[in-house]
Amino acid sequence: MAYTLQFGQVTPYLWYMAGGAWIALQLAGIAFLFGWAIGLVFAAVSEYGRGPLRWAVRGYVIFILNTPLLVQIFFIYFALPDVGILLGSYEAVAIGMALNASAYLTEIQRAGFRSLRRQELDAAETIGFSRVQTIRYVVLPHIVKVLFPPLSNQYIILTMTTSIAAIFGVEELTGRAYNINAETFRSLEIFSIAALYYVVLTFVASTVLYWIGHYFFRVQGKVF
Repeated sequence: MAYTLQFGQVTPYLWYMAGGAWIALQLAGIAFLFGWAIGLVFAAVSEYGRGPLRWAVRGYVIFILNTPLLVQIFFIYFALPDVGILLGSYEAVAIGMALNASAYLTEIQRAGFRSLRRQELDAAETIGFSRVQTIRYVVLPHIVKVLFPPLSNQYIILTMTTSIAAIFGVEELTGRAYNINAETFRSLEIFSIAALYYVVLTFVASTVLYWIGHYFFRVQGKVF
């Protein structure tokens, strides 16, 4: 049976899908910012911490890296209400993605700590910097510049991972594509357009990240 493409049936929904793309960007941004902040603290603890705190961080990272993101969000969304913590779909997905990203970003930024030259740390100690000041004025600027490419890649990955939110009823891009498909039954057209939206999202994000890295951190690279 021949299938006839009829994009005219789905073009009225393009702005609706664009709204879903914006929600996807929001989720990715929230997950990345909180994941990056948690990852920075945990990377510092992994490198400079001592005793139980350091082992607790390593245990957290190992656990997150070896369990699926979907299972982690299921736990937040379905298990936490049993102990009185009730979260909406959007909040559960955002928290799950942020915690998942934090483990990966811990490992990425930990590599940045290890790339520091011993002379830089000795110089900071010589002029009387505290550990917090050393991280703020010496370590952080260094790892931002060195790790900008892998951090950017992690953000792009998070942008595409937001599609998992559709499972929990969040109307991001994939969720809205699913809703439109349920109304029109034009699966080929709808999900082809959704794929194009994701291509545009990643291209725009890559371009913005490239210019931020180039002008603010003097990072050399390319958009793709």
